Amino acid sequence: MKLSTAPLSPEEQDRIHQVSLRILSEVGVRYHGERAPAILRAHGASVSEEDGIAKLPAELVEQALRTAPSEVVLEARNPALNYPLPSASTNLGMDGTGAFTLDFKTGERRYGTSADIRDAMRVLQVLDMGVMAWAPTCASDAPAQSRPLHEFFTMLRYCSKHGEHELHRVEQVPYLIEGLRAIQGSEEAIRHHPISSLIYCPVAPLVHDGQMLDAYLELGEFGLPVMVMPMPVVGTTGPASLFSNICLANAEALSAFVIFQLANPGRRMVYANAIGVLDFRSGGFLAGGAETGLQAGALTCMGRYYNLPSTSTGCSADAKEPGPQAILEKMTSMLPPFLAGSDMVIGIGLVECSQALALEQMIVDEELGRVCRRLCQGIDTNVEKDLLADIAEVGPGGHFLTRRSTRAAPRGGEFYLSGLLDRRPYQAWADAGRPSIYSMARERVGEILEGPLVDPLPGSVAGELEEILRRADREIPQEM
Repeated sequence: MKLSTAPLSPEEQDRIHQVSLRILSEVGVRYHGERAPAILRAHGASVSEEDGIAKLPAELVEQALRTAPSEVVLEARNPALNYPLPSASTNLGMDGTGAFTLDFKTGERRYGTSADIRDAMRVLQVLDMGVMAWAPTCASDAPAQSRPLHEFFTMLRYCSKHGEHELHRVEQVPYLIEGLRAIQGSEEAIRHHPISSLIYCPVAPLVHDGQMLDAYLELGEFGLPVMVMPMPVVGTTGPASLFSNICLANAEALSAFVIFQLANPGRRMVYANAIGVLDFRSGGFLAGGAETGLQAGALTCMGRYYNLPSTSTGCSADAKEPGPQAILEKMTSMLPPFLAGSDMVIGIGLVECSQALALEQMIVDEELGRVCRRLCQGIDTNVEKDLLADIAEVGPGGHFLTRRSTRAAPRGGEFYLSGLLDRRPYQAWADAGRPSIYSMARERVGEILEGPLVDPLPGSVAGELEEILRRADREIPQEM
């Protein structure tokens, strides 16, 4: 029997849905930008000319949920690495655009660069549970007006798994399409086999950024999937109760589904979340607490309620560096969405409220994910696991070490054998230099970075991407 839990009962899910519909129809949502208000008015929504607030009737929400696909494949540059949603088991994805990196060689906390994204992608490429790339830190060495493109192309260049990232401005759209065309060969390939998707975070509470929304609506022509990730924080940008914050996040997600499905019915979308909690002591943001895990699990349930692909935040830590606090917080925030059946938990490799990349943490986080996955697999009670005959033959006072079933057990999948935890006797561990989970993770990262590139882009395509970025640096105007 599998181990699972639902943080919300069916009745509570219905209640959250009804409260969300009231938020959308009575409070409304502000849509900035050139395109969204006209699309909404064309479909009968009331949109204020004065402040851009749209009141969304339940009928529009229901229409969006009917047209949004219930199955989405996150396609990869290497088709062998495609990831279908819903998934039979939970896997892991990167989080994106933290400001800092903990330098792998020196430990210095500094602003992230394109090289840090490259190194993270090389590590992600070899992680079995890592199924989705995302530029985990900003490329501070790139011009601001074209920075998302540098991050996007570095990600796609050094990892052949599905890549997710963001654009900030409409002017960046043509360069992204040109780069994808260089990688995939044609615009038809982009439309039919999108190897990248767009992360879209409404601005809590209840606002849609105009430039990003316009860019993403334009990209609807090319069919790039959208992962909708509301981010209200309990007590600041969200109300000060878990229930109401979940309702707000759900309403924001539904409001994004409405506009994207009205613009391009059937566009592939994923229901996600990245919620947090106010630190009531300091006024800061907390990502690694039990309350984050509970909300992540609850919103995973809401994605399932709507029969949508559902991913979640989790694997989050407020710890400022890798260590015991990071492990505790990541496991606390990761396990609830695992148990709720999330298709993917996002956050590997980042600490400090998802603001700092630590490469060794990526290795440790996969280990945590493996443990969570094993817990969710539960206990196998099939007939072949009934070893009553062994018990009868051994009898009182015997042992089972020589039984065939014992010899076969390590290869049967029921027992997780860690490749990272050191479980040798004390003296053997001491003689080996007292390795820790992090020292072993660092050793693994070093091996990856010193080894050859895995599944790289052809040199000619990489050169074409570099030329596109040079033009983007020159041609995209700086924001005033």
